[in-house]
Amino acid sequence: MKKIPTFIFDLDGVITNTENYHFQAWKDICEILKFDLNSELNEELKGVSRDKCLKKILDWAGLDLSIKRFNELLDKKNNIYLDKISKINSSNIINGVSDFIINAKKHNHSIALYSTSKNANLILNKLNISSYFDAIVDGNSIKISKPDPEGFELAAKLTQSAHENCVVFEDSEAGIIAGNKLKMMTIGIGKSKKLSIANKVYKEFNEIKFQDFQRC
Repeated sequence: MKKIPTFIFDLDGVITNTENYHFQAWKDICEILKFDLNSELNEELKGVSRDKCLKKILDWAGLDLSIKRFNELLDKKNNIYLDKISKINSSNIINGVSDFIINAKKHNHSIALYSTSKNANLILNKLNISSYFDAIVDGNSIKISKPDPEGFELAAKLTQSAHENCVVFEDSEAGIIAGNKLKMMTIGIGKSKKLSIANKVYKEFNEIKFQDFQRC
């Protein structure tokens, strides 16, 4: 097992700001359901799989749908989201992320992605950074999404990394919970109070210095 830290990144809200597109797409679906999705409730959707997100929304709205209608809305949400991200490129990478990853690769750190999004590979290709990742785990790779740690376990296995030598970058409570379950070092990124369960919290990624992890 490698002893230098392996860095495991979430995608939406950590590498690129596509999480707002998710919010907008879910709001469009909620309009159909006549439910008002606010930013506070949206925090509970971050890092959660698409079907679990819709189940949460239906619970909040007190609604029940047929399996056919449920799947129709899942497809509609994804199509709305794909349309919104169709023009993203490397300029949409969050400040500080590229420099951090480049420094990490120069110092022989493994880089992995774990995102519950099934569009993760598409987005990484649009951002032109997929070649930096030694392992990519997405919604197509797992059976149980965050806060279950399955995806982080797989990322560690694919990079031949011990759990305690992994550093997780997350903007969601679900992701932090999953990383904590494996005793990985968890770094929360954002202003949500729910991130306080992480080992460290930064409001923005560009506050993080690669050198801070050289003693890990």
